[in-house]
Amino acid sequence: MSIEFDQSAIVPSNYHPMISEKKIQERLEELGAEITADFKDKRPILIGVLNGGFIFLADLIRYINTDVEMDFIRISSYGNARESSGHIKILKPLSADIKGRPVIVVEDIVDSGLSIQFLQNMLSAFSPSELKFATLLHKPSKNKTNIKLDYVGFEIEDKYVVGYGLDDEQVKRNLRSIYYIA
Repeated sequence: MSIEFDQSAIVPSNYHPMISEKKIQERLEELGAEITADFKDKRPILIGVLNGGFIFLADLIRYINTDVEMDFIRISSYGNARESSGHIKILKPLSADIKGRPVIVVEDIVDSGLSIQFLQNMLSAFSPSELKFATLLHKPSKNKTNIKLDYVGFEIEDKYVVGYGLDDEQVKRNLRSIYYIA
């Protein structure tokens, strides 16, 4: 059952619809089915990258039909800027022991790929049995690495996007759809 929820009062006029809540949920159902098939009987640990990835992770795990665990890590390469600085800091380390375990890193958006590359290098040192990456959004035109993304929700143009966990100076994460700012 879908509940209509009007958020128009908090959507500024320079925000333009990109991906609707309905399309996001439909795609998450597909991704959940892929992950279920790939990890049946394996019990993966999903590692959500805070802050932006928490909404994606929360909805995605409800479409995965096998047992999963979850943990969070928080890194920063943006601060309050709209472009990545390229310098990555760990703000909240991983709590789970991932040695010998299948791991899926769940990120909100991949543009340059530098954060994913950093996470791949760091998490590989803990010897997981598998290390895969899921992202809601991917900007292929901005990619500076050759990191393989295993589960991609949507490939998008190089636009600044907000909503569904993605922020504009720490606000607008609560928008149910994704918007680009013009």
